[in-house]
Amino acid sequence: MKLPFTTEKFLQVFTNYNQTIWPLQILFILLAVICVVLIFRNSAYTNVIVPAILAFFWIWMGLVYHILFFSKINPAAYLFGGFFILESILIIYYSTIRKKIELVYNKDIFSYTGIALIIFAIAIYPLIGSFIGHIYPASPTFGLPCPTTIFTFGILLFNKGKLPVGLIIIPVIWSLIGFTAALKLGIYEDTGLLITGIVIVILAYYKRKNFQTMNLS
Repeated sequence: MKLPFTTEKFLQVFTNYNQTIWPLQILFILLAVICVVLIFRNSAYTNVIVPAILAFFWIWMGLVYHILFFSKINPAAYLFGGFFILESILIIYYSTIRKKIELVYNKDIFSYTGIALIIFAIAIYPLIGSFIGHIYPASPTFGLPCPTTIFTFGILLFNKGKLPVGLIIIPVIWSLIGFTAALKLGIYEDTGLLITGIVIVILAYYKRKNFQTMNLS
């Protein structure tokens, strides 16, 4: 399927976005660091503040990036924006009403993988982009959909219980959409988006299976 915009127009959206919101990119990284610190400290506020930050990221991406910026070159961005806003609502729902989000650091494959994904999203992702020529401001900074989706996967892997399926559906779908489109546009750092989408599905299944086994034993 042919995209309704060129690579140049796509990168120009990043430029316009980054120049408009500067220096909020720094704040977004600080918020990400706060999430990690709270999880490692196992603070009493961890399961309030971290989901709130994640919800903020998703509503920001839906309203600001998709609807205000990306929609100028792609009408589908309105639909994307709606789903991102829905994901924000789901994060609040599962964390405050269902109480299904309890983020803790454990010395297991889930936490280790979560750490790896967070490091990739914040540090390695932009380095890969710079290496292949995507230089700021014409680059997807943290707080934009692809790196922030990877970050979200990383945070959710710290969940003590099984991962709610309803919480990962939209990010997983985006990992497929974002990867496919970005591959056509030469945003090769988004290869990590597809890989992390596959990883989260496998580990979510494994975590759910282990959780059920523990309850039966």
